[in-house]
Amino acid sequence: MIDKDTICAISSSPGNGAIAIIRLSGDDAVNICDGIFYSKSGIKIIDQKTNTIQLGKIKSNNKIIDEVLISLFKLPNSYTGEDIVEISCHGSSYIQQKILQLLIHNGARIAKPGEFTLRAFMNRKMDLSQAEAVADLIASTSKASHSLAINQMRGGFSSEINKLRNQLLQFVSLIELELDFSEEDVEFADRKKLSVLISDIKKLVEHLIKSFELGNVIKNGIPITIIGEPNVGKSTLLNILLNENKAIVSEIPGTTRDIIEDVINIDGYNFRFIDTAGIRQTTDEIETLGIKKTFEKIGQASIVLFLVDAIDSSNIINQKISELKKSLISNKTIIVIVNKTDLIKDKEINKFSKEHFPSLDKNDALIYISAKNKTNIKLLTDKLIDLLNLPSLNEEHVVVTNLRHYEALLKVAQGIERILNGLKNQISNDFLAQDVREVLHYLGEITGEVTNDEILGNIFSNFCIGK
Repeated sequence: MIDKDTICAISSSPGNGAIAIIRLSGDDAVNICDGIFYSKSGIKIIDQKTNTIQLGKIKSNNKIIDEVLISLFKLPNSYTGEDIVEISCHGSSYIQQKILQLLIHNGARIAKPGEFTLRAFMNRKMDLSQAEAVADLIASTSKASHSLAINQMRGGFSSEINKLRNQLLQFVSLIELELDFSEEDVEFADRKKLSVLISDIKKLVEHLIKSFELGNVIKNGIPITIIGEPNVGKSTLLNILLNENKAIVSEIPGTTRDIIEDVINIDGYNFRFIDTAGIRQTTDEIETLGIKKTFEKIGQASIVLFLVDAIDSSNIINQKISELKKSLISNKTIIVIVNKTDLIKDKEINKFSKEHFPSLDKNDALIYISAKNKTNIKLLTDKLIDLLNLPSLNEEHVVVTNLRHYEALLKVAQGIERILNGLKNQISNDFLAQDVREVLHYLGEITGEVTNDEILGNIFSNFCIGK
């Protein structure tokens, strides 16, 4: 997976900008840059102290390309574990490409996606789960996703996995030692202690598996579906939540025929709001397809916002809630939003207490708003946070966000069940050792202790070039 070529790439965002960064890594990084860089101080890069910066010019055939800063990070104390030179130049696309051409002409090659981080992994500067967290950190769009990525990159998740592996390694070593002395009927591994350890590991693995549901919604956005009959104010509410005119608002029923969605950040969490076609009986083929998509999105939602009209009686609203619940395939937390309260008198708002709607479960909520006048919108967003009961994340939280890790943990859980059954049924040492080794294998897949070129290729191909 790794060669000795010196690689280079633009590590800053593509296009024009104030400053761009071009990065090189490899044995010849310093020599290649010394061939095109002329420092103001007269010091060659090869004589430059590590972790320092110097000013100079990049030249091609004595023609100045740009005035730049050169940062030097010598092995082994660099991101990749190799010599790294970073060129900070002006952000002109022409300058960036010209410098890249000079570097390639002098012996470097363009890096593949994620190749700098791949080298960091191969040179043991980080394990595989930490390397994957680098991509998550770059892609983070909220405080919550940032906190999870930072924790994983700093080794929070790896630390938990390595603890499990080290404890299991000690026991499997003792079990295999017993196999070497099988004729002498000696016992090095205490089965009772192993049973207690496996039970503790089971609890931790189950916790990590369960955390994936939270990690996944934090990483991809918490899906919230907005539903209701046509013309009840769904698109108006979406536009207010997004603070832009994303959806077309019209008094003509059936205007929204396709799914409209966008993400907003509330208290550090990304919420993915989905505006849907109005639910009603219709002969319009296109509108019918839109309504079908509405029910598909309800199935994917963490919470359903069900809009009803304030001019309806509480009996009618209760009947609509009951009909909605019957149509849902699985139980969903519902927030019934009574909209258009600007059209009724203040004293009539009293009819919108939860006791008037027996169809609502204890986990459901009831809020009255005026989307037109933006009344109680903050109350709605606060209620979303309350109902989801999301933890206040910090850098100490260990939450699984990666599907590959989740699948490996499921296999670990299956292996643990086999070990516990084996201990209960007093199976032979060789079968017990085999089950423990299998659990160790899947734990090792998470951190990269056990891996192959195909796995690495799949992971790092999703990175941006230059990281």
